[in-house]
Amino acid sequence: MAESTPIAPLSQNNDRVIETSIPTRLDCLRWGGFHTRVVAALGITWILDGLEVTLAGALSGALKESPTLQFSNFDVGLANSAYLAGAVLGALGFGWLTDRIGRKKLFFITLAVYLSATAATALSWNVASYALFRFLTGAGIGGEYTAINSTIQELVPARYRGWTDLVINGSFWIGAAIGAVAAIVLLDPNVLAPDLGWRMAYFIGAALGLVIFVMRMWIPESPRWLMIHGRPEEAHAIVDGIERSSTRHPDHPADEVFPKIRLRMRSHTPLGEVARTLFTTYRQRSLVGLVLMASQAFFYNAIFFTFALVLTDFFGIPSHDVGWYILPFAAGNFLGPLLLGRLFDTLGRRTMIAATYSISGLLLALSGYLFSIGALSAQTQTIAWMVIFFFASPAASAAYLTVSETFPLEVRALAIALFYAIGTGIGGVAGPALFGALVDTGSRNSVFAGYLFGSALMIVAAAVAWRYAIAAERKSLESVARPLACVE
Repeated sequence: MAESTPIAPLSQNNDRVIETSIPTRLDCLRWGGFHTRVVAALGITWILDGLEVTLAGALSGALKESPTLQFSNFDVGLANSAYLAGAVLGALGFGWLTDRIGRKKLFFITLAVYLSATAATALSWNVASYALFRFLTGAGIGGEYTAINSTIQELVPARYRGWTDLVINGSFWIGAAIGAVAAIVLLDPNVLAPDLGWRMAYFIGAALGLVIFVMRMWIPESPRWLMIHGRPEEAHAIVDGIERSSTRHPDHPADEVFPKIRLRMRSHTPLGEVARTLFTTYRQRSLVGLVLMASQAFFYNAIFFTFALVLTDFFGIPSHDVGWYILPFAAGNFLGPLLLGRLFDTLGRRTMIAATYSISGLLLALSGYLFSIGALSAQTQTIAWMVIFFFASPAASAAYLTVSETFPLEVRALAIALFYAIGTGIGGVAGPALFGALVDTGSRNSVFAGYLFGSALMIVAAAVAWRYAIAAERKSLESVARPLACVE
């Protein structure tokens, strides 16, 4: 295997330039045991997030019935918005740290924040304390988004990158199913008292988080990050280990010489350079990322966080039975990325992003109309949501895929954090509170108006993606966005 060769310093401030073949070596591998372990260890974090969000939705009825908390629909929406606000601020803060101190360290910091906060949520005594602990839980999860999406891009070979990213993000819905089952059991008044079941549900997240500490040991630091941040020997040792568990893809003959790139190593990237990169050099890509993030955030969070409220208020479903309706909904959300994900690597990013965004938007408008005229039962409404989110789930995951692979390595995590934060702030934080207020009106037409707005956002995003998205499928990250440290 070709090795990188450090070159003498080129400037008086001790900057060094290296030649390395690490990106090509990583991209030429076929799928191996290492990549499977990465999927398992990173996917479980999305399972954790799915569990959190599902519990928040499924427990809304129990929180309203709680003798201690006695939430209103507005309180439910406010607490969910607090969770998303925490995720926004956590993504920004931890995203900056991820690019500065590395991906792996952040795995453990953000997980510790999550574990502490979700356990504290179970001990909430009023609306304010519950909202605060949900805010801190969101901060931990928001930090996970940036570090993990960066790591997926930088460790997985280019030809598998789209499908892997979508499936890992789609594993959120395995957690949703776990949360739904937990809600079915723990909210049954014959099993636990009304004010105890929802508290026990949150302890499940804390217990699951402890398992992740062990699984995180499987994941090394990103070799791409290491080689830029002055640790090329460590980067090559990691790649050597990955190559021992994988073989070259047939497209890359064994005697092929790996092309190298020249990089000037750096300790960090100044925020001024980050801003120029995102808003000047890659202004068009930034617009695409923002539109995709904001539209899917409103679409998803507004609908899913009020899922239980619609079932209980409009269809008369008891709160302890909501979990049964979440299970098929979660199945559609996981099957979408699993079955459609490979098309993002074959038909391509632009085609599939535009298709999934537009189809999910049109289907939401149709089902919203049927809901407004009373043509749907609880069961047919759930089937409609299941079909809609079969397409919306890969669409939402593709927003993260787009942002995480179309910017240079030095700003990747912060770019994910920034567009997640802005998109979620615009579409996600406002969505649950808005829909909570719409449900409170008791008017199906008011809720339908909210659905139409979400539908319009998705269709606009589809048009933007078709016109401006980058065809990044099967291309190395370095060819999609050259590292800022690259030297001609």
